[in-house]
Amino acid sequence: MRKVKVALQAADPLSRAGLIGYIEDHPGLVVLPAEQRHLAEVAVVAVDRLSAEVVAGMRRAATEVGTPVVLVVGELEESELPTAVECRVVAVLPRAVATAERLVHGVVTAAAGDGVMPPHLVGALIRDVERLQRQLLALDGVGSRDRLTPREEQVLRMMAEGLDTAEIAVRLSYSERTVKNVIYGVTTRFNLRNRPHAVAYAVRAGLI
Repeated sequence: MRKVKVALQAADPLSRAGLIGYIEDHPGLVVLPAEQRHLAEVAVVAVDRLSAEVVAGMRRAATEVGTPVVLVVGELEESELPTAVECRVVAVLPRAVATAERLVHGVVTAAAGDGVMPPHLVGALIRDVERLQRQLLALDGVGSRDRLTPREEQVLRMMAEGLDTAEIAVRLSYSERTVKNVIYGVTTRFNLRNRPHAVAYAVRAGLI
């Protein structure tokens, strides 16, 4: 079985040891040593909060490597979520509920190109997308719904329902590559940051 390579950054050795245990209990995951973290397919970052130092490090990693990030965090304000998304965070796991099962689910989901966000944080993304929509409307007066093809609407709606890439492909009788291309096209055209951001866009576009 091919294992998903995971880079791990934790605030202290005890947290790191616990997270390694959670991750490597899953047969499909392996934690890389620090000197090989540039080879990782997913990064897990465990911190108390998004301090300026943490954000600076994540931004450097996003620029240099671009690995999707699963953020295990003690406190995260809604206002901080757009910054996290800019740093390639695709899954947020509050530390208080960070079970082994939820952590592994976040890592596997991130490796598949999808995302996981707690419902109470989606509001921040929605407001951010609303701001983006106002900018787009100011440019040419075209409504956001008119900009989506029927295929894009289908895929975004299913993403909002919680389906992953493989499930959407089966439901629509597409290949997984086709689904990924549709999502990439939407995120690129509307300057959205990632899949959770695209889901928020679908909400504001009235698709769900």
